[in-house]
Amino acid sequence: MSRILVFQHVAAEPLGTLDPLIRARGHRIRFVNFEREPDAQPNVDRYRGLVVLGGPMNVDDQATRPHLRTELRAIERMLQQGRPVLGICLGSQLLAHVLGAGVHRRERPEIGWYDLRTTTEGREDAVLGTLDSDTRVFQWHRYHFEIPRTAVHLARGDDCEQQAFRWGDNAYGFQFHLEMDAPLIERWLANPAYGEELARAGLPQDADAIRAATRAHILGMQARADVVFNRFLDLVGRPQRRIVLPSREFI
Repeated sequence: MSRILVFQHVAAEPLGTLDPLIRARGHRIRFVNFEREPDAQPNVDRYRGLVVLGGPMNVDDQATRPHLRTELRAIERMLQQGRPVLGICLGSQLLAHVLGAGVHRRERPEIGWYDLRTTTEGREDAVLGTLDSDTRVFQWHRYHFEIPRTAVHLARGDDCEQQAFRWGDNAYGFQFHLEMDAPLIERWLANPAYGEELARAGLPQDADAIRAATRAHILGMQARADVVFNRFLDLVGRPQRRIVLPSREFI
């Protein structure tokens, strides 16, 4: 059976709506949760694709979180083998770092719902081109990546220019969270650490405003996300069916 490797950093940030889409394709998911297994050394050669999720840590935390170096090496290995990679939030920053781009702390974070605009290249992209040219997406990040020199800039925002890129034909970095559903957003808002970050940020969107915006925008984003994620999974391909030959007796 084909398998997809997923790097998870904290329990609060799962695959979300991407999980059932992967399983519907017939892929088996292998999770490596570095919060529980900080010393894990996964063999990426066994997998057809890699998804790197978000988390509260940052690329520059490598001295205190050595697993980030493990992840960077794994991402590099997958790119060398030409296998699909999807980085979400922190995952996109790790991907950008592997490709030689800077990752920087923002003056203030993006938390809540923001407009996303695809670039000309983004509108023609096989994966992200399925988004409307201007759509609302959910964000929760204080750091952002620069667009790698060898990558294609796919989407931008008003507050953060660098929102999505593609490297080669099948490696994608998304700063935003298309994988969210309403219960997961509520879970983040109820998380004490996340709630404290939101309160300290002093943004126009407080928890109640985010909840109201979620009711208005979540279904539209989910519908678009399903198409985007399925296009990415098209790059992974479908598992090959195991052919069982009928038993035969030979004389």
